Amino acid sequence: MKIEEVKKIAVFGCGQMGRQIGLNNAIYGFDTYITDANLEVVDNAQKWAEDYIKGRIEKGKLKEGEAKAALAKFHTVKTFKDAAEDADIIIEAIIEDKQIKEDFFSQIDKIAKKDAIIVTNSSFMVSSMFKEVISNPSRLANLHYFNPALVMKLTEVVQGPQTSDDTVQTLIEFSKKTGKKPVLVKKEIDGFITNRILRAVTNEALYLLEEGIATPEDIDTAAENGLNYPMGPFKLMDLTGIDTGYLVAKLMLEQTGFRKPGIDLLEEKYIKKEWGRKTGKGWYTYDKK
Repeated sequence: MKIEEVKKIAVFGCGQMGRQIGLNNAIYGFDTYITDANLEVVDNAQKWAEDYIKGRIEKGKLKEGEAKAALAKFHTVKTFKDAAEDADIIIEAIIEDKQIKEDFFSQIDKIAKKDAIIVTNSSFMVSSMFKEVISNPSRLANLHYFNPALVMKLTEVVQGPQTSDDTVQTLIEFSKKTGKKPVLVKKEIDGFITNRILRAVTNEALYLLEEGIATPEDIDTAAENGLNYPMGPFKLMDLTGIDTGYLVAKLMLEQTGFRKPGIDLLEEKYIKKEWGRKTGKGWYTYDKK
């Protein structure tokens, strides 16, 4: 599929990541249909998009005409069929659970066009894990966005052993057309590029906390002021979601036996639903108003 042929995008998952991916596509002129198994969050996504666009107008970041055009391209729908039918690129941004994703891809494969490109936004689960439930796996790949997807420029296009060169090229061009700077990960590897580097930093930060060497605040201060990081590792965990970090660490432990430093601390936060900014409390406390 050539980038010129891409007209309709489907995004599954109306959480923070999915809705931002969807609105970003709409801002850059792609008709985007977004949905979720939880219909309540589908309705919330529409209001969120309207509020976000209004804020961009007020800040002078978007003109009235641009805002109107973006909202006209952003469609919330109630069923998987309405989103996926006739879509050229289908983006999965749901929970990091292998069985749930596998069930999703199996369902979508029955709805999607035979040449539709199907991607997972997962930062950990490689696309080849789901190739058995896709009738034409050459169109299956990872397209990994970074949080917040409306702001962060990078995408990682990950070529699985089943992914065709044409699929990769289309995803690279699509990323560029939607304001992103894509990098190609030529082989599947756990964590891809960015998260492998970030993981090393986060693991060491959790080790320092677990051993009682320093507090999250002091570790963040050291990273920000000594290494010139824009955000310390604990603040970043709060932004990206401690729940996601824990589930990835848990899956890694189950699959590889690697026990992430601080996994017990992450589990405690996960159980308490102290997931970071999204819940108002993580390593730090936030005003949710």
